[in-house]
Amino acid sequence: MKFLHTNIVAKDWKNLSRFYIDVFNCTVVPPERNLKGSWLDQAVGLENAQLQGVHLALPGFGEGGPTLEIFTYENTTIRNPLLANHSGFAHIAFEVDDVEVALDKALKNGATLLGQVTSKSFEGRGTLTFVYFRDPESNIVELLSWKK
Repeated sequence: MKFLHTNIVAKDWKNLSRFYIDVFNCTVVPPERNLKGSWLDQAVGLENAQLQGVHLALPGFGEGGPTLEIFTYENTTIRNPLLANHSGFAHIAFEVDDVEVALDKALKNGATLLGQVTSKSFEGRGTLTFVYFRDPESNIVELLSWKK
């Protein structure tokens, strides 16, 4: 068994994909998806489901590693932005060399700050520096870095 992918349903899959490519060096795993049919309706529990999107290879893994699947449904339902303490899936995280540099890159590419860059030392582990922000579609992303 292995972890395969995480899905984000986006208002604009092309724009959101570009954000993750530009900020986190994700790469497209062809082909682009353009899916519809009774088989999809049956699988996702919707009528007349139609979606487009792409899988992005996540940094830090070789070929066949987990992906970020970004889709837009023809009839996407828009929700209010989640907060860090909402139940269910809350955020995705990327370990980076420098939190401040990565955050600056994210903000320049359409992200918005959710919290403040924070550091905390943990005995036997080192110092954790981390921050939460929202991607261009308000999904929560964590950046973190450990230093000994």
